Amino acid sequence: MSDTGWAPRAAQEERLRWLESECAAGRAAIELEIERAGLLYALDRRLEAQRAFIDILLRAPTHFGALNEFGNCLTSMGSIAAACRVYSEAVAHHPANPTGHVNLGNLLLRGGDLEGARQRYEAALRISPDHPQAHQGLGAVLAALGDRNSAQPHFEKGFCGCAIAKLPYRGRKPPVPVLLLVSSGSGNIPTATFLDDRIFLTSVIVADFFDAALPLPAHRVVFNAIGDADLCLPALKSASHLAKKTNAPVINHPATIFETGRTAVAKRFRGVPGVVTPRTRALPRARLAAPTGADIISREGFGFPLLLRSPGFHTGQNFVLVESAGELAAAARGLPGDELLAIEYLDARGRDGNARKYRVMIVDGRVYPMHLAISRQWKVHYFTADMASEPEHRDEEAAFLADMAAVLGQKPLSALAQIARELGLDYGGIDFGLSSDGDVLLFEANATMVINPPDADARWDYRRPAVGRILDAVSAMILNRAAAPVQAHVA
Repeated sequence: MSDTGWAPRAAQEERLRWLESECAAGRAAIELEIERAGLLYALDRRLEAQRAFIDILLRAPTHFGALNEFGNCLTSMGSIAAACRVYSEAVAHHPANPTGHVNLGNLLLRGGDLEGARQRYEAALRISPDHPQAHQGLGAVLAALGDRNSAQPHFEKGFCGCAIAKLPYRGRKPPVPVLLLVSSGSGNIPTATFLDDRIFLTSVIVADFFDAALPLPAHRVVFNAIGDADLCLPALKSASHLAKKTNAPVINHPATIFETGRTAVAKRFRGVPGVVTPRTRALPRARLAAPTGADIISREGFGFPLLLRSPGFHTGQNFVLVESAGELAAAARGLPGDELLAIEYLDARGRDGNARKYRVMIVDGRVYPMHLAISRQWKVHYFTADMASEPEHRDEEAAFLADMAAVLGQKPLSALAQIARELGLDYGGIDFGLSSDGDVLLFEANATMVINPPDADARWDYRRPAVGRILDAVSAMILNRAAAPVQAHVA
């Protein structure tokens, strides 16, 4: 046994020693060389793994197994552009292999290239009509395009019988087993930044397609990553039933998610002192697109400008500002879905004319500053805001991250603390602006908030400590819950 004391890793190390002896003696076929490179990565020897794959591909540049496994490793490392190039080579040289199309499609989908991803998944299904991962991917594309009715049959073909997956583990010590609950479509909390595969062994269950008669995978803690109450109601209901099958702690219990939809949150926090929530109504899209749509808006108590949004979308997708009654019908016709959210416009502009959107994260009952986005546009998202090009904006954000209390003042801090308590989420976030008199303009408060670490650009060095504190807090919360003295379910 290795000095780690964990038998599976000892077996990997022993296998690697044998493979290296075979390679050194010149007896290894290329498949064994690929296995060696993959084991190096599995043992967290990333640079050695990369060099091994590159060496193989210099000698066999079109070998599918080498290209595919190297692409998998690059994807796990977050080197998405490089992985795309490698998978593209696999597809170019092996167009009849559906796996290459699916892997490339997955990365295109991840990068927001819905049409490119759709082409890859459809190509895979022409080759292998029952390919489950291709159906899963095509369902995700269609759902992202707003065509959830067409997505559902693909999810059924993709996840029925394939609703459980175990992610790779690369740690040196026995892992902390985590059960991750997700939805078949979008609306899930991205967890890769804090479920470190050197600490946690993660089993993933697609809740809305899991056979409840099956035993749950072994786990010490459950993390419910189904975060969008507007989009994921069937999955949340299934997750609630699954939560009853375990005695392990459940982080973000599904019961806490149900009341975090946009309309519910707007109603829920309307009476909180120091908080302004936008009037929000779900209305039939066909009625808003009709000539009498403006009359409906008026009867519901809205004026113009007005925001229209398709439920279940994030990062500003399918979200528009309607300046006047004359623009309403065209705006409604241009959005997907049978229902649209009509949302009162809250003016978050400061004296300089810039709109500001703050984000704080909630982790285990504590509120952490995450970012401040400043933009000339009404629709403020961090990666489209005027942050990279404006040093003054970065200075303002740095001050917020360094001393949130000094920047916001006591009134907004108290309001944010009450929102966090009322939400009851173990993990979540609040997006908000500030009125001229210091009220919190509540845009969104739910579990779907993403923790995106800043890229390597030195301009973002000031953000790293704040993001690091949040990621450390999430990891510590999961570890603490897993260590709780309860009898966990073991399959």
